[in-house]
Amino acid sequence: MTVATVRRPTGQPAGLKIVLTGPLGVGKTTLVGAVSDIVPLTTEARMSAGGDDVSHSPGKVTTTVAMDFGRLAVDDVTVYVFGTPGQARFWFMWDAIVRGAVGAVVLVDTRRLQDSFRHLDYIERCGLPFVVAVNQFPDARVYSPAQIRDALTLAGDVPIVEVDARDRDSVRRLLIALVEHVIATTQSPAGVAS
Repeated sequence: MTVATVRRPTGQPAGLKIVLTGPLGVGKTTLVGAVSDIVPLTTEARMSAGGDDVSHSPGKVTTTVAMDFGRLAVDDVTVYVFGTPGQARFWFMWDAIVRGAVGAVVLVDTRRLQDSFRHLDYIERCGLPFVVAVNQFPDARVYSPAQIRDALTLAGDVPIVEVDARDRDSVRRLLIALVEHVIATTQSPAGVAS
C-alpha cells in the first residue's frame, strides 16, 4: 500500500494530521514553510533576552510561541503539518496540538542530540508512530543512522531520515516516509480506510 491508496470510506482523498516536534532552533518553522502549499501559519515572536540558550543558532531572534501550521497535497492525500513550540515553557500546548494526529516527526540536530530526548519521550508516550528526521546543519558532524539510533536509544523499527528543512523536495520525501511508516505500523489508521 502506498500513500496514494489511502482513502476515506467515501472515496474522497484522505486528510492526515501529523505533528512535527523538536528542540528550539532545530528548524521546525523552516521545515513547515518549505513544504506548505499555502502560506504557513506561524506564531513567531521576538525572543526575550537571556531567556533561552541559542548558542547553537546565534542569529535566532524569534521563536514559535504556539504552533506552526502548513498544508500540502501528496498525490490524493492532504497532509496537515502542525509544529510544536520547542521551548519548555510552551510545552503545555503539546497535548492540544497532538490530538488527532496519525504520526509524528521528531526533528533532531546532531550537534545536540541530548535536547531531543524529551520530544522523543513525549511522542512515544502518546503512542504515535514516528520517524526521526536529522536536519543536517553545515557545521555539524555527520553520523550514520546506526550511530544516531544508538545515541537516541531508538527501537529498530523507527525510521531515521536525513532532511534539509529548507528544501521542499527533501521535506516531501520525509513526510512520505512518515505516512508510509504510519501505514506499515497501524492496522487501520484512525479515520482512514484502505
